[in-house]
Amino acid sequence: MRSAFRSLLAFVAICIALGTFPPGLSTASACPNCKNANETNERRPKAYMYSILFMIGMPAMIFTGFSLGFYRMTRRAQVENDQAADSETA
Repeated sequence: MRSAFRSLLAFVAICIALGTFPPGLSTASACPNCKNANETNERRPKAYMYSILFMIGMPAMIFTGFSLGFYRMTRRAQVENDQAADSETA
């Protein structure tokens, strides 16, 4: 029963994965505007590139900020628990 369910689940996952790709598309192509912008010597392509890098880096910065906040909160709670335990034993 369990293996039949896993097989069905795997089949559905494969069908969904294959259905997300358009047929006949084997290579990715950039839009013509991006291609032309990168070939010129203007400042706009660099600004566009930096905006993309900023958008890519934003989730990492948010994740790092939350992780650091949770770490500090955990350490503070641990120190408070240690101090409370020390004051109870004294």
